[in-house]
Amino acid sequence: MSKDKTLIMGLGNVLLQDEGIGVHVLKELEKQDWPENVELLDGGTGGFVLLSLFQEYKNMIIVDATLNNEPDGSINVIKPRFARDFPKSLSTHDLGLKDMIESAILLGKVPDITLITVSINPEQKMNMDLSPAFQARIPEIIETVKKEALSL
Repeated sequence: MSKDKTLIMGLGNVLLQDEGIGVHVLKELEKQDWPENVELLDGGTGGFVLLSLFQEYKNMIIVDATLNNEPDGSINVIKPRFARDFPKSLSTHDLGLKDMIESAILLGKVPDITLITVSINPEQKMNMDLSPAFQARIPEIIETVKKEALSL
């Protein structure tokens, strides 16, 4: 694990409109300049294929949609230490991410994780484009990511 490497990863299913917010944010982040120790990754819908990343980075910032009782578009920053600290439902791929964290803990290799969640409606249309309301939230989410990355 590198002492100063940071991974910014966007998660989400881009086929389900706003559920893909993490990936859409990542695409915008890729258009910007980042320090040499920061890497960006489209993590898609997560899964165990991403487990090795937990051993490669000191810090991870993960952007993902979540299903919770907050208004659509609400942005939250969570610094979980254990899988139980994650929101109860990280949209359609919550089990994959939580299972990944549990597995990383068992391996003894867990980076400092910052989870940036965006609340979505559980009923998403099959559409590869974000809704206009979520498209308008991208600049604020990017600023949140930058603030968190600069604080590491």
